[in-house]
Amino acid sequence: MFKVILLDDEDTILEGLQSTVPWDRYKCRVVATANNGKDGMALIRKHKPDIVFTDIRMPYLNGLEMLKELTGEFPNMQIIVLSGYRDFSYAQSAIQLGVLRFLLKPSKMEDIYEALNAAMLKLSGVPLEKHPIGTEEDDYEGNFIVNRAMSYINEHYAEKLTLQQLADYLYISTWHLCRVFKKCTNMNFVDILNKIRIEHAKRYLKETNLKIYEISRNVGYSDIAYFSKVFRAMTGMSPKQYRERV
Repeated sequence: MFKVILLDDEDTILEGLQSTVPWDRYKCRVVATANNGKDGMALIRKHKPDIVFTDIRMPYLNGLEMLKELTGEFPNMQIIVLSGYRDFSYAQSAIQLGVLRFLLKPSKMEDIYEALNAAMLKLSGVPLEKHPIGTEEDDYEGNFIVNRAMSYINEHYAEKLTLQQLADYLYISTWHLCRVFKKCTNMNFVDILNKIRIEHAKRYLKETNLKIYEISRNVGYSDIAYFSKVFRAMTGMSPKQYRERV
């Protein structure tokens, strides 16, 4: 689990981040919170977090002053700034300190999720190319999304799985998910889902004595005729022919 520390002088922001973000889904755990830079610096030195969400203007010690002192000590720590100030000098100073993301309050949840995804990529050792704000995610981020999507599909292929359900799990739009699938795999969601289902069906046909309609149901097809059609399209033979050959 990645350790996270939240720093903000507004208790509502701290409480909102703690309760709203599905930290466990991102393999993260909030280990501490503080509402001023002095306590925040002590907590960072104590817990050595992987990710820090911090405000800039806080009592005793502001976020930038705190980061100037800590970034040298913790070079791998991923820092995401949440600021209510649109002064470009703040953003410029944060970038110079190696901040991963600079988000303006009130921050959209999708921006927070995107920042978390980027932090996880960096912590996992996946190189991120620097790109201007507003451009689409690079290939590394796309592959990361695809890997998470494939893992989810493999766990839920037998269910009535939809593109919207998968996009909701990944916290991205269906349009963006379709774009990533096409770019990274040259396939759409239905093609990927069918491919995974048919691979599992082939295993059932090879390793069990289940009837064809039972296998169809087990891999997520309620209509055996449609299952047979998809199976033939992908393998060049019917489920029965495949079983006889293997």
